[in-house]
Amino acid sequence: MARVGFIGLGNMGGPMAANLVKAGHEVRGFDLAAEALQAAGEAGIVVAGSTVAAAEDCDAVITMLPAGRHVEEVYLGDGGLLDGARRGMLFIDCSTIDVDTARAVHKAAEDSGYGMLDAPVSGGVAGAGAGTLTFMVGGEEKVFQRGRSLFYAMGKTVVHAGPAGSGQAAKLCNNLMLGIQMISVAEAFCLAEKLGLEAETLFEISSRSSGSCWSLTTNCPIPGPVPASPANRDYEPGFTAAMMLKDLRLAQQAAESSGATIPLGLQAGALFERFVEAGNAGLDFSGIIRMIRENAG
Repeated sequence: MARVGFIGLGNMGGPMAANLVKAGHEVRGFDLAAEALQAAGEAGIVVAGSTVAAAEDCDAVITMLPAGRHVEEVYLGDGGLLDGARRGMLFIDCSTIDVDTARAVHKAAEDSGYGMLDAPVSGGVAGAGAGTLTFMVGGEEKVFQRGRSLFYAMGKTVVHAGPAGSGQAAKLCNNLMLGIQMISVAEAFCLAEKLGLEAETLFEISSRSSGSCWSLTTNCPIPGPVPASPANRDYEPGFTAAMMLKDLRLAQQAAESSGATIPLGLQAGALFERFVEAGNAGLDFSGIIRMIRENAG
């Protein structure tokens, strides 16, 4: 079993680290939030006093951080992880960040003689807790193979997406589709309501035909048809509107950097921005149906 440092023990990182412990790994973790550290200790994670202490004498270090600037600071800042880490260390960044930063950190790690993977996840808080996450992994094949057992301790599906930055590229493209699809599903239910078509009837038809997608069949934005969806819990989040807005902005940034055109992505980002700025940042992203319904009214 491996000795693993885990930095970032929030809503996603905490359950992921706990699943590593359940799989028999020795995990030492750090987070800036006292409540996260307390929960980590209760889950069997050895609490460290700093990022450096969490990484000390480990075989691998996993980071799950809010944004690219935090990843840069933890890896490349003064006294960062790349400054004197154990020889042969494997670094895995599971944060969702911009592709350019992911590639820059990859290069710095490789130049310093360390293996590095970008491995953002899909599956939300529920998937993190259940150990059913999907990992999209960027990096060299030989480095990817080193991390496989750790990924499968935290998730169900692990895909090697390609070289450095490919994991982030896959995550941004996936969530670009997800954000657009959720808006389309919400609009369809609102239109059905105006036309006098029962929501359950539309669900029965579309879930078995060409309109079917995850935003309909798993995270349905209306109460009823999918009992486990956040719509049945007043949109208590699995994946917040704020996080969706973050990912759509990252997709826009990637499009600008690469010269791609994403007109629907830009419109989806504008709609989620309005929804978040109206005080809904902490709701599940499927809650955007409320704003679409209100606008229709």
